[in-house]
Amino acid sequence: MVENRLVGMKSRGVYETPGGTIMAAAVRELESLTLDRETMQWKDIIALKYAELVYAGRWFDPLRQSFDAFMEKVTATTTGSVTLKLYKGSVNVASRKSPYSLYREDISSFENGEIYNQADAEGFIRLYGLPTRVRAMLEKGI
Repeated sequence: MVENRLVGMKSRGVYETPGGTIMAAAVRELESLTLDRETMQWKDIIALKYAELVYAGRWFDPLRQSFDAFMEKVTATTTGSVTLKLYKGSVNVASRKSPYSLYREDISSFENGEIYNQADAEGFIRLYGLPTRVRAMLEKGI
């Protein structure tokens, strides 16, 4: 890979971390079960900033400690088991489960049930699409 160094120059390097790649894939799969979309997005943003902070030599910065506290809180329920299949340098998920999984088969199929009501979708779609409708009205001079 070609990377940008802190001082502005570009350098080439090869990084091989098969164990890290396997662990990262397993953790990501557990997070897909135990974290909601918004939390995962913020976790990804902070992970990138965390890496930049550490790369810049700011390990003892209070911001790094704050990032640690955020990550510890967010990933408190990221536990379970993941089965991976490894083949010729690729990592594929065979199964995953967690006692803290947010996935619920009884409500994920969008069938009639106690928690999810399909009639709610119509109002949500109208409300969620409101900014687009307002822009279309503006463009039509309405």
